[in-house]
Amino acid sequence: MFYWVCKHILIGPLLRLLYRPSVEGLENMPSEGPAILASNHQSFSDSIFLPLVVKRQIVFLAKAEYFTSPGIKGFLSKLFFAGVGQVPIDRSSGSAAKAALDTGKRILADGRLLGIYPEGTRSPDGRLYRGKTGVARMALEARVPVIPCAMMNTFEIQPLGKKMWRIKKVRIRIGKPLDFSRYEGLAGDRFVERSMTDEVMYELMQLSGQQYVDVYAAKVKAAAPTEAPQPTGTSTAAA
Repeated sequence: MFYWVCKHILIGPLLRLLYRPSVEGLENMPSEGPAILASNHQSFSDSIFLPLVVKRQIVFLAKAEYFTSPGIKGFLSKLFFAGVGQVPIDRSSGSAAKAALDTGKRILADGRLLGIYPEGTRSPDGRLYRGKTGVARMALEARVPVIPCAMMNTFEIQPLGKKMWRIKKVRIRIGKPLDFSRYEGLAGDRFVERSMTDEVMYELMQLSGQQYVDVYAAKVKAAAPTEAPQPTGTSTAAA
């Protein structure tokens, strides 16, 4: 209930007024049944603007820290994220990947839309980074299509490390569903899963116009945690 209240009464109208989100390809979104929405990840606001333009509820896997922070701020954070349908996952343990996979499969088994960021973390500089293969494993085991969703201008609205949002028009492009049924029964094959993931990232690159970097974003952040380079160059195909 809180999800719909936020979307249509508390938050949605103001965001529509300020950021004027536009969406292309909404016809590619299924009206029913499970699907994985694989999005590029430029800002925290991605998880807000995408649900704003999609009629059905989207469930995102969120880091557990959003639900476990202490104090009043932590309580309000937990209330908000739980209320809008976010599901916490613990990314600190060795079994975190399996736990996230199992949680995602349960959501899909209920016939719902599952939002995933294949990059695994926000882009440090607005470029598109190498995708992790969890999205492929989940698609194969749950036997669902993957729908690429490209968020544009959200990095400029809220660059990494900035708390205040800037005002800029949000654009969203939704691609055609990717059918990976040809790989049925091959879950766990790392070559197949890498090929599938690269196909998803290629579609995201085409939709978003971002420059592709064949390196994990988390590795770039670890190497330069204080200052990320500015995006340069033009788009290149995924390796």
